[in-house]
Amino acid sequence: MADSKDTQRGNSELVTKEGKTTISNEVVAKIVALATREIAGVHEMGSLGLGDALTGMAQRASKLGQSTQGVNVEVGEREVAVDIKIVVEYGVSIPQLTTAIRRNLATRVNTMTGLAVKEVNIDVTGLYFAEEAKDKPVERPEPRVA
Repeated sequence: MADSKDTQRGNSELVTKEGKTTISNEVVAKIVALATREIAGVHEMGSLGLGDALTGMAQRASKLGQSTQGVNVEVGEREVAVDIKIVVEYGVSIPQLTTAIRRNLATRVNTMTGLAVKEVNIDVTGLYFAEEAKDKPVERPEPRVA
């Protein structure tokens, strides 16, 4: 059982004299993904590479990892470190976009979990052009079963 020293250490609401709350990496990753998508200019999470596209289609078909694609988190007792991959819309200021993402992630994660965001590393993996998307037909994965 945690004593009052544990409650004061880091001022974390996750460890109190009543007990300890553990939040899984997947929960934090989902919060990060949703908070990232809230920012205008983020087209999608992940990248536009062929391997990522095939992985993304498989995940969408199976509903696995759909909400956390492009997100990696490391959760500690009081802090979280975040790595994300994003595709940005053409014309958006990437420095302003990444600043807005970092602020929103820190706010959302801290508000929902009580964890402090130590760092947010952002890998801009692609640029989305709306004109190109209009010309390409939508590819749907073939169903594996009838």
